[in-house]
Amino acid sequence: MSKFTIATRESRLAMWQAEHVQAILTNMGHSVSILGMTTLGDQIQDRALSQVGGKGLFTKELEVALEDGSADLAVHSLKDVPMELPEGFNLACVMEREDPRDAFVSPHYANLVALPLGAVLGTSSLRRTVLLRALRPDLKIIPLRGNLDTRLRKLDEGQYDAIVLAAAGLKRLKLEARIRDIFEPEVMLPAAGQGALGIEVRNDGAEVTAAVTPLIHEPTWLAVAAERAVSRAMGGSCSMPLAAYATLQGEVLTINAAWGDIHAKLPLVRACETGPVSDQASAAALGLRVAEALMAGVLAQGGSLEHLDKADLLGL
Repeated sequence: MSKFTIATRESRLAMWQAEHVQAILTNMGHSVSILGMTTLGDQIQDRALSQVGGKGLFTKELEVALEDGSADLAVHSLKDVPMELPEGFNLACVMEREDPRDAFVSPHYANLVALPLGAVLGTSSLRRTVLLRALRPDLKIIPLRGNLDTRLRKLDEGQYDAIVLAAAGLKRLKLEARIRDIFEPEVMLPAAGQGALGIEVRNDGAEVTAAVTPLIHEPTWLAVAAERAVSRAMGGSCSMPLAAYATLQGEVLTINAAWGDIHAKLPLVRACETGPVSDQASAAALGLRVAEALMAGVLAQGGSLEHLDKADLLGL
């Protein structure tokens, strides 16, 4: 039996994720404790992530705990994990994906179509902003920060007519009743890694790496490897209005991606690639082909590669 400590954010959803991994490892015969931590990303609620450091704000403190030995592994929502991990750390496991789709949540309206003209819709995601704007350009889309419970509270207080959240988080916390409608991927593409859990460890953590290996879900890892490759190639960050979603049928992976202009000067650019994959490298190569097609599409619309990296964009 091995003893491990999981580092996690202290939000209710993050704790559920850590406890989920804890339960699995415990059933495998390990002794597992949880170290709850408040990250800088949790503390800063009044500014967009792109303005204060990006997704890494949700992982930095956890990585410090890994580095100093306070913890052996960190459990993350994969869509919150930066495309490049700091030196000395690696992604040891990607677990089976929950529902990757986005959910429409509203106390008064059944779906996006039912919202009245000019309704106020909240989202924390730049990706969702550009995709929603393409569907309903009349809506007033305003930023929504905070953990899942905070966002639902703000909705219930009447600050928004509706909000859009990841379906996975609502389902994991048994809040499915709050979901009024689900956006199918062909309507609103998910973010890279959405719905999947990733386990981060130190490069020298051979024992914990071996322990979490049985938790790997290879089809999910192949899909998210392609998705994250798109984001990595595009410079994906919190200031990137980018969607990427892959599905695996047998050994054939199909990946769809979309990029939008937050300033609404360029139309949505979409790309899709399908091909056989046998490992993460081939999945990532397919994702790179999609990124290249997206870049070509942006240029064809009169944009520029510099346009992809504007620093004044709102954060995810």
